[in-house]
Amino acid sequence: MRHKDELGKRGEALAARYLEDAGLRIIDRNWRCTLGEIDLVAVDGATLVVVEVKTRSSEAYGHPLEAITPGKLERLYLLASRWARAHDLRFSGFRVDAVAIVDGGVEEPVIEHLRAVS
Repeated sequence: MRHKDELGKRGEALAARYLEDAGLRIIDRNWRCTLGEIDLVAVDGATLVVVEVKTRSSEAYGHPLEAITPGKLERLYLLASRWARAHDLRFSGFRVDAVAIVDGGVEEPVIEHLRAVS
């Protein structure tokens, strides 16, 4: 497995653990459809939460959240709707969160969670 893939998988695992510790319940991972992929799907109370995880080994090429463009956000909102329809589940609402992780492999990873990214 390539280093980038390993880093991404490790980042998603760290993000899931972080979110669970914050009280969210992870209900799906790496869900795909023709529009794209959702890294993590969680529930926060009665709210469906679609989570985009961005992991970098450093900030040499910018902060991980800089990779979440307006187009990516638009697609994530569409994916949230598709996920809910595909699973025939109803929620009081949904939001898109982002988790940025900088993990150089030497020190403790730095994790940043943004709620309701728009």
